[in-house]
Amino acid sequence: MTIPSRIVVNESKDTLHMEYSDDVRFQLPAEYLRVFSPSAEVRGHGKGQEVLQSGKRDVTILSLDKSGNYAIRITFSDGHDSGIFSWDYLFELGTSQTNNWTQYLQRLHVAGESRDPDIQVVKLS
Repeated sequence: MTIPSRIVVNESKDTLHMEYSDDVRFQLPAEYLRVFSPSAEVRGHGKGQEVLQSGKRDVTILSLDKSGNYAIRITFSDGHDSGIFSWDYLFELGTSQTNNWTQYLQRLHVAGESRDPDIQVVKLS
């Protein structure tokens, strides 16, 4: 288990800063954390049941709560608070951020969805 030595939410509440004892650091945007929440609402209850999250560009972090000695629960400004982010999952999100985000943007595009909550994309072909 990779345990962070420090977790800080920035002043604008749109980024979670993760620091580890070996000078590894990640800056995880709130939108990224929200769309990759480990909750059943996002991941479903099994392979292939994932629910694409759209319209989350402006989401912020309202609060963090420690969950035992292994995780945190993040409450987001859109009311989502059911994901328990384990230390290992947060580290994985940090190390895979570029690849995860690229794939997420591709899935949004294919689905004709947007990161913005007030934009509806209409596919003409």
